[in-house]
Amino acid sequence: MAEQATVHGAEAEHAARRQAVPDEAGFFGKYGGQYLPPQLEAPFAEIVKAYHEIENDAAFIAELRYLRKHFQGRPTPVYHARTLSLANGGAQIYLKREDLNHTGAHKLNHCMGEGLLAKYMGKKKLIAETGAGQHGVALATAAAHFGLECEIHMGIVDIEKQAPNVSRMQLLGATVVPVTHGLQTLKEAVDSAFEAYLADFENSIYCIGSVVGPHPFPLMVRDFQKVVGMEAREQFVEMTGNLPDVVEACVGGGSNAIGIFSGFLDDPVELIGVEPLGRGEGVGDNAATMTYGREGVIHGFRCYLLQDEGGEPAPVYSCASGLDYPGVGPEHSYLKDSGRVQYVTCSDEACRDAFFELSRKEGIIPALESAHAVAHALVKAREMKTGTILVNLSGRGDKDMDYVIEHWGIGAD
Repeated sequence: MAEQATVHGAEAEHAARRQAVPDEAGFFGKYGGQYLPPQLEAPFAEIVKAYHEIENDAAFIAELRYLRKHFQGRPTPVYHARTLSLANGGAQIYLKREDLNHTGAHKLNHCMGEGLLAKYMGKKKLIAETGAGQHGVALATAAAHFGLECEIHMGIVDIEKQAPNVSRMQLLGATVVPVTHGLQTLKEAVDSAFEAYLADFENSIYCIGSVVGPHPFPLMVRDFQKVVGMEAREQFVEMTGNLPDVVEACVGGGSNAIGIFSGFLDDPVELIGVEPLGRGEGVGDNAATMTYGREGVIHGFRCYLLQDEGGEPAPVYSCASGLDYPGVGPEHSYLKDSGRVQYVTCSDEACRDAFFELSRKEGIIPALESAHAVAHALVKAREMKTGTILVNLSGRGDKDMDYVIEHWGIGAD
């Protein structure tokens, strides 16, 4: 009876948390919300209304589940990286293989949901930003599947770094819009996509690529991504008979991390988000928002934010294009303040070393974004000496090969 009471107590706590964050206005504590120009208030209210109409609709859920199984290839497996674990002499490392999801990353989980929502709303066009290109490819895939137009905004710097993904987007029928102002990376791509949506919100929907942006996107993208955590928890217990001791994921905007963390928030499991330290601690040398940022507003929501002396979003850098964003999801900001998740950093060099080590020890080439989480897991495994670590391997490294070869070669040790 005591065990049953404990289970029921955990279920009640989890239900209460789901109801509490976000609230009706989209706030996770003091983070999130909607900070919008007047002309976008009505379009976003329309999105909120439509999402709440379909989020528990049996037909919508059935179609999404069908697509996940028969189109995306879910569930993705959990894999024991035994050789990598033995080489590092500590805790056993497991990988949630989101790199095996169709299009090569976790992004399709929410893009198919957003595409379905667009069809429900009668929209004809999907607009989005992308950094590493994985969100752009996933959204172009969803648009092709649902017969919708697609427009992807991407900074020139990232277009040059991620040429294979640019070609994939174009092959899938998307229009790629080069962004040439500012630092020409992810923040500027978001700015450009917002402007395009503002000009055509009656016919289009802005499909934000992470758990960022105005309400309801942090909620909606989390809900579509939590399938990762739900699968991973069930798979890990089936494989080992236990929960993992630690769950790690890289954090830029934070969609892959919130996806896997959602499956373990109510469990006695240590959760670690790994941010990009890039070249170092200086302004413009990293994108470690949780470590060096402070509360601010960007792109219509409140979060931890890297800022310059004038309070404007600071320049950011990472070798991983999908992580070089000065803000972070509001739920991550909330989880940091609550102490439930620990946020740490990983340098370009450590990311590089993990990229090569996973490739050579396990035959798995990770995305540079994912390699940040792998890198810290190796450090954590050596510290723990025993136990288990589950890493969300959020994407594969095909897109990064040109960049890696140019900057580090093939024969790096």
